[in-house]
Amino acid sequence: MGTAAAATTRLLLHHHAAAGSERYRAQQLRYSASPFPLSLRSRSGRRDAAAGALLPDRVTPFSYGTDDDADDHPREECGLVGVVGDPDAASLCYLGLQKLQHRGEEGAGIVAVGGDGKLKSVTGLGLVADVFGDPARLASLPGPAAIGHVRYSTAGAAASLRNVQPFLAGYRFGQVAVAHNGNLVNYQALRNKLEARGSIFNTSSDTEVILHLIATSLSRPLLARVCDACERLAGAYSLLFLTADKMFAVRDPHGFRPLVMGRRRNGAVVFASETCALDLIDATYEREVQPGEVVVVDRRDMSVASACLVPHRPRRACVFEHIYFALPNSVVFSHAVHERRTAFGRALAEESPAPTADVVIPVPDSGFYAALGFARASGLEFQQGLIRWHYSGRSFIQPTQAIRDLAVKLKLAPVRGVIRGKSVVVVDDSLVRGTTSSKIVRLLRDAGAREVHMRIASPPVVGSCLYGIDTPSEGELISNRMDLEGVRREIGCDSLAFLSLDKLHGIYGDEAGDYCDACFSKNYPVLPTVPEPVVELEEA
Repeated sequence: MGTAAAATTRLLLHHHAAAGSERYRAQQLRYSASPFPLSLRSRSGRRDAAAGALLPDRVTPFSYGTDDDADDHPREECGLVGVVGDPDAASLCYLGLQKLQHRGEEGAGIVAVGGDGKLKSVTGLGLVADVFGDPARLASLPGPAAIGHVRYSTAGAAASLRNVQPFLAGYRFGQVAVAHNGNLVNYQALRNKLEARGSIFNTSSDTEVILHLIATSLSRPLLARVCDACERLAGAYSLLFLTADKMFAVRDPHGFRPLVMGRRRNGAVVFASETCALDLIDATYEREVQPGEVVVVDRRDMSVASACLVPHRPRRACVFEHIYFALPNSVVFSHAVHERRTAFGRALAEESPAPTADVVIPVPDSGFYAALGFARASGLEFQQGLIRWHYSGRSFIQPTQAIRDLAVKLKLAPVRGVIRGKSVVVVDDSLVRGTTSSKIVRLLRDAGAREVHMRIASPPVVGSCLYGIDTPSEGELISNRMDLEGVRREIGCDSLAFLSLDKLHGIYGDEAGDYCDACFSKNYPVLPTVPEPVVELEEA
């Protein structure tokens, strides 16, 4: 849902500027000698600022400002739940979305099929509990099938209800709703072509492109339209579609983002981004939706059919799902997340021990299992030396650096009895901009730590993600700007080490090639598509 526009633009310039510069300049034309009250202008003309306002709301980077310095991690940007074959489908979706709240905290929605076959939508800004805090909102969504969505957004789109999914639309063969987790790297090229043919867009989300492709497809039935549309998509997408009588679960041919299938005891079929959502609503995990597969559930007889969406392509599952995004009690890409993180910490201890250390502490909450693995492999004591306060909200506008630092203490508090006088190993899952790590080092020193050794259970993040993760621009990535010693000095610790990319690959063994590690290696499996400059109509 959205495109990594800032990072995409840089890649486009790098890969295509030289080859296309002459053609691009040739199309920078304005046609004003017209008797009509409309003029034609290339998108490359003086309307760049207005066009920028229409960039999709999954832009990379998002809102990495001083308002959120205490949470310096990439953010997963969407979570999906779908239930078909249960009379309480919408309520089950609501519970599943609660469990997936970590995948998106700025908007939520549910679309359900009523007894009359009509689709009805409830969406809102805020947490799932806020959006559906009024019981009447869930009560307005009765029926045996529903899909739900949670999302993050850009700062500019955060207050835009129109970008909250699932999207519900009507076309000549009925109603269809869609929920999307991922990012289309050819969004702008597709949108340009659709607009040139008369399509009108209501949102700044790349997900709307998918609905337009389905509506304009000449294929029949809807399954063929979905396949036809997805054949034109490039990038990452896990999708749930809902119609009056069917639910479709779709995953892109590289399998970037997770999507799993389960079943409740009453036979209801459930789809979700993570297995933790299945566990909550008593659904038994059956399998992943395979890359390039579309699963169709007919709610009239609960038959389940599967089709190959597109030809096989190399699998490229997002390794950051295991490193940070997914909950540790989930199974993602057929691996238990907590076991992966423990293995990362164990490998980190083997590769970069801290021989003078007394105690190992995690950066809560995602660093817990990596720190546990590090402590076990090192033979060191494991303690909770930092406590995360989950109720402080975002720190938004703080007038001075001193006040901002106090806000960090509200979110992360040291346990002085664990830290005072000790040489401490602090294990975190990743290091992005370095802002959080530098504050943690200061907190620990102020609490009496004798030494602070930072250990990061993933390789240095040097590239922005194009496939549905909220990461800063490459200029903001501290490991892209500095060498290891420069990063160590910047955050102020006594020693610093990352898990090497080779060691990470070694943990996965023969499966290493099945994972996308572009944020560490800059090896992007799918490059953005250059949007053709499109001549558009404009009021004179």
